Amino acid sequence: MSTHVQVIDGRKTFIPLENNPEVLSHLCHNLGVAPTIDFHDVVSTAPDMLTEIPRPVHAIILLCDQSIYYAARSAVEPGIEEYRGFGPEPPVLWVKQTIRHSCGLMALLHCVLNLEDGRYITPGSELDAFQKCVAGLMPTQRAQLLYESTFLEEAHMDAALRGCSVVPSAQDECRFHFVAFVKKDGTVWELNGGMNGPFHRGTLGDEEDLLCEKGLKLTVKDFLDAADREVHQGMSIVALTERHEPTQ
Repeated sequence: MSTHVQVIDGRKTFIPLENNPEVLSHLCHNLGVAPTIDFHDVVSTAPDMLTEIPRPVHAIILLCDQSIYYAARSAVEPGIEEYRGFGPEPPVLWVKQTIRHSCGLMALLHCVLNLEDGRYITPGSELDAFQKCVAGLMPTQRAQLLYESTFLEEAHMDAALRGCSVVPSAQDECRFHFVAFVKKDGTVWELNGGMNGPFHRGTLGDEEDLLCEKGLKLTVKDFLDAADREVHQGMSIVALTERHEPTQ
């Protein structure tokens, strides 16, 4: 299996990522994201199980089988307006996905670019330069910058080779899709580079996070409900938290 990026039917194609804390942490390291971001598997949304996860949780990365995704979002997608934002004014930064099998990278980017306006990005890193550049571009220019980015390509492909399952090839059909959810300035956004733009989900109070009862309704509940109805090959949820170093 080739570990290099391939061009299939004229389109750059990555090896799909696995949605687990080890892979996402390694991708963050590759990208130049501060090591204070931690990732936690959400094995259940039952209240007693959620007590095991540090709080607050202001970002979630979901991976689900396409049957779950279509059941949860096929009726919603046509109503999402085409994104035309650029510069510092739009409330959330969004980039369209143009590379096949890159939705895991897109989900992580949408989290770290928007969490507290990107304060977890290491100053002077290539990702820092990317963030500063992409914010001032029009949507089509943003997508092109991402498509041509060598450092994003290398970071993704290295992380894609890590994980617990057999690494798929770029030619394999990918039945799964990543979606990011971010709480920013009290607003919950669903950020998916395959949609027309950001999906406004609602608002949460200062003391509410994405794993509280209301937060779950604004994020993964639609997908969990769809999973109960559909035949599928699985889904996974990873929560992002900030690690606080103990005081001396």
